Amino acid sequence: MNIQTKRIYEERSPDDGVRILVDGIWPRGISKEKAYLDEWLKSVAPSKELRQWFNHEEDKFEQFERLYKKELEDNQHKQKSFQILKEYAADQKVTLLYAAKDTTYNHANVLADLSAKENENN
Repeated sequence: MNIQTKRIYEERSPDDGVRILVDGIWPRGISKEKAYLDEWLKSVAPSKELRQWFNHEEDKFEQFERLYKKELEDNQHKQKSFQILKEYAADQKVTLLYAAKDTTYNHANVLADLSAKENENN
């Protein structure tokens, strides 16, 4: 499984493979044509409440990660979207796209790590 993360504002690259937007809302300033998306899995994104609480504050990230994983486990729509993501990544390179400015403390990295760990266990 080969999953990487990237800000949607970065240039598209041939190395991106399948490009999947994992934000719940469309990123500002990006047209659908310039996004070059293969898929938009908006239901896999954190809930509005969790996203607003977290606010990309580094000291909240550990708790955010736990709460987000719980959302993924408990929400059927999020589970389905996460399964689609894993199916893409089973046999091809995938880039998870997000709009957050923070390239370290964001939900796309949580998804990439969780996908990799689940793949190791299978």
